[in-house]
Amino acid sequence: MINYKIEYIIKNALLEDMNNGDITTDNLVKEESKIRAEIKVKEDGVIAGLDIAKEIFKYLDNDICFESFIRDGEKIKRGTIIAIMDGHTRAILSAERIALNILQRLSGIATKTHKYIEKLSDYNCRIVDTRKTTPGLRVLEKYAVRVGGGFNHRFNLSDMVMIKDNHIKVAGGINEAINIIKSKVSPIVKIEVEVENLSQFQQALELGVDIIMLDNMSYEDMKKAVEMNNKKVLIEASGNIDLDTIEEVARTGVDIISSGALTHSVKALDISLNVVY
Repeated sequence: MINYKIEYIIKNALLEDMNNGDITTDNLVKEESKIRAEIKVKEDGVIAGLDIAKEIFKYLDNDICFESFIRDGEKIKRGTIIAIMDGHTRAILSAERIALNILQRLSGIATKTHKYIEKLSDYNCRIVDTRKTTPGLRVLEKYAVRVGGGFNHRFNLSDMVMIKDNHIKVAGGINEAINIIKSKVSPIVKIEVEVENLSQFQQALELGVDIIMLDNMSYEDMKKAVEMNNKKVLIEASGNIDLDTIEEVARTGVDIISSGALTHSVKALDISLNVVY
């Protein structure tokens, strides 16, 4: 059974793309017409979202026979046919763009995440995503990060406390912000605080939070923070982290590296759908 969140995304995507039907396909193709089509990858990468693509086609024609030749998470070479389907022509052609858009986007995220993971193979450090996702597609994009080998940070603002720089300014200081939060939320709720220097790091450490995020700190200060911490809390590094810098950040000894680039600036993987007959 399809997850209701996924069904909601599919419904909205189809409503956006064909709110009053497909004027071209509906007038060009006979209702009883059927075809076979294949989905082909046009560049190397990691596939994510193939089951979602299947559900999009089946949403318009539940009788479509959709056969996948791979599973999400597999590394695929250019030219590989990853799925083939038989069904009503109208459904396949009308669903094509939405299915490919999501499949390409998620595969792009999975591919990029995998490249980050390869950089961290020699380090005891996790790469996690952020909330910098496409509005309405977060559940899918965070799924793609997991498919690529990464991990999810909080899903939304309700999941855990994260005290950021603007919260600290509004509260009047890092001590005030943490103390106010601790007085109002359940002790089972995890608290993370973002710090910009070693002085703030020391304050957060003394006040007993669960995770401390080092925001845009120098490599040297990150190393010092790891030494000061002595494994008391989890340390997360964040800020302008990409494929060129991630390994240097991992060398500092942090536990977690978060990067918005996993989802906010991703090149879609080139994938096409072709009618076979």
